[in-house]
Amino acid sequence: MTDQYQDEYQDDIIAGATALAALSKDLKEAATMLTPRQARFLADYYYQMQRNRIRAGHQALKAAEADEPGAVAAWALGNSSTLENNIRKVLDIYSMTTVVGRWSRSIVGIGPVISAGLLAHIDIEQAPTVGHIWRFAGLDPTLPRMAKGERRPWNARLKVIGWKCGESFTKVCNNPRDIYGHVYTDRKRFEIAKNEAGDYAGQAAKKLEDFKIGKDTDAYGWYSQGKLPPAHIHSRAKRYAVKLYLAHLHHVMFESKYGIPPPKPYILTQPGHVHFIAPPNWPMP
Repeated sequence: MTDQYQDEYQDDIIAGATALAALSKDLKEAATMLTPRQARFLADYYYQMQRNRIRAGHQALKAAEADEPGAVAAWALGNSSTLENNIRKVLDIYSMTTVVGRWSRSIVGIGPVISAGLLAHIDIEQAPTVGHIWRFAGLDPTLPRMAKGERRPWNARLKVIGWKCGESFTKVCNNPRDIYGHVYTDRKRFEIAKNEAGDYAGQAAKKLEDFKIGKDTDAYGWYSQGKLPPAHIHSRAKRYAVKLYLAHLHHVMFESKYGIPPPKPYILTQPGHVHFIAPPNWPMP
């Protein structure tokens, strides 16, 4: 973590401590008074607690299987679950306080924690185009590879939230109300067809050139045939769905702030790229 992000994260922790103290009061009142910095901290803290709860659950299960005393582990697990649920309730209320949050929550797969995290991390005044959001979330393909110690041009926590968006979309693709999960599945079929046609042979060769990939791995087998492995295809399709969702989120944020649609992404201003997909469920009823 660079000094810049370390300082910002420390500030978020201080702000988050204030927010956690407020949870002992009325949850609804605390949620409506959250600052973006506090919401950022709570969203990050929620995911940390979720990981810790899962780990503690495994430990408690192992203790029970070994007939070891598990009262303390069960107590800690119960308290963690209570705080985790309270944070989720606060972020649920916070994410519904604006029209942008309500639009985000209308999307199948986007829950209160993801929505609150996006609202807290993205400042539309600093993002005149969706490209700024893509870059800030680490989704710009022109981003350079970072050497150790270099200052990264993206926000690691927002990048994680973007990854969680993609994971959610893949899980809801069978929901009849789903939108972006279907975008993912359609794009995956498209990517598979291009891969089978050898369109990614250049990328496969470069992967072998730039990275040390064991010859006994499945990945090497795919790259050596001039094709991308299934996991790579999955990631490409998922990233496409996330970028479209963020483009729509930017549209909603921009129009809510300025009263006019945002500028088209650069790619749509070039010859042969004129297909615009409007944000679903927008404007809100």
